[in-house]
Amino acid sequence: MVFKLLIALGLMAFCVTVHAVGLAGANHWLRRRGVNVDPRFWPPIWILICIATWIILLHLVQIGFWAAFYTWQHGMPDFQSAFYFSAVTYTTTGYGDLVLPAEWRLVGGIEALTGILMCGLSTGCFFAVLIKLFGVRTQ
Repeated sequence: MVFKLLIALGLMAFCVTVHAVGLAGANHWLRRRGVNVDPRFWPPIWILICIATWIILLHLVQIGFWAAFYTWQHGMPDFQSAFYFSAVTYTTTGYGDLVLPAEWRLVGGIEALTGILMCGLSTGCFFAVLIKLFGVRTQ
């Protein structure tokens, strides 16, 4: 059990790294563009669409990594099932139509906790961009 917990924490560390690097890249892109308050409607909306797309792609990379692990460890019958299971677990939707073998269920729980944290980090990033684009004062 401890070994599987360590594996799950390693997968979590990978996700945090991917997310941090990805969000840092998005921040760099925004700074290069010189994003400021724009009174027009579409330019800030377009930036939000780009950031949302980028964040979702980051999540999909992480979901794919968990899915590859489940497939490799024979926790799921194939990559398509593993990707679906991972997406449902990572987003904490939890349909329950697919389940991991008993020895890997703790790993699934860690994936769900990781997904919660990474979605929270994404929300914080998205909110910060929104504040910057629309000039909302927080004080």
